[in-house]
Amino acid sequence: MKVALITGASSGIGAATAKELARRGWRVAINYSRNAEAAEKVAKECNGIAVKADVADDAQCRGLAQAVVEKLGAIDALVNNAGTTKVVAHGDLDGLQAEDFQRIFQLNVVAPFQMVRACRDALKKARGTIVNVSSVASVLGTGSSVAYAASKAALETLSLSLARSLAPDVRVNVVAPGHTDTPWHPTVRGPERAAEMEKHYAAIAPLKKISKAEDVADAIVWLIEGGANVTGQVIYIDGGMHIASPR
Repeated sequence: MKVALITGASSGIGAATAKELARRGWRVAINYSRNAEAAEKVAKECNGIAVKADVADDAQCRGLAQAVVEKLGAIDALVNNAGTTKVVAHGDLDGLQAEDFQRIFQLNVVAPFQMVRACRDALKKARGTIVNVSSVASVLGTGSSVAYAASKAALETLSLSLARSLAPDVRVNVVAPGHTDTPWHPTVRGPERAAEMEKHYAAIAPLKKISKAEDVADAIVWLIEGGANVTGQVIYIDGGMHIASPR
């Protein structure tokens, strides 16, 4: 039975990915940093395990990888889904400080690198695969803040470098969602504002709809199970938003 480690998997895209992999017979390790109750619930639904670790800390990344190998025997797939942001209008340059960039880049860029390094030996042994979760903000310069968009662009460049350096043993790819229906938006922005944003982005996207967490999970799972000759790619799950007319 193959094993997947998913960071930030207590809800949203991470949880949807865990459930789909479990449905296909995988054992899953649900990483979380704060919400133990939600993580344990997902783990129970997936017949997996929940492991607490702050992936922004390198020592905890190494401990997380070791714990998964000890408890489940292998790491065949790593999904770097954990991320953070600060909601600041892009024109509000005074709304972001150096500390904001450092915190966002630490979790959105440095943490995935640390997790890849911590899991490298297990992934090479398994001839496994890595999927990093980015955002269409990386190419559009949009999203919750300038720092967030920049961090996702950096994550994609990091992924290209890793795809080259870890080949032929490990494949590394990226999924870049557009606006996605997850619990984050209503929690941070409020239900009314979240509903307004859904309508706005659905109107912009050529397919006239936003994504569900399950749509993104489907792409992640395909890259893990089906993309046997695919590495160094970015797949946009955004209803075509990245090709929308600027007019």
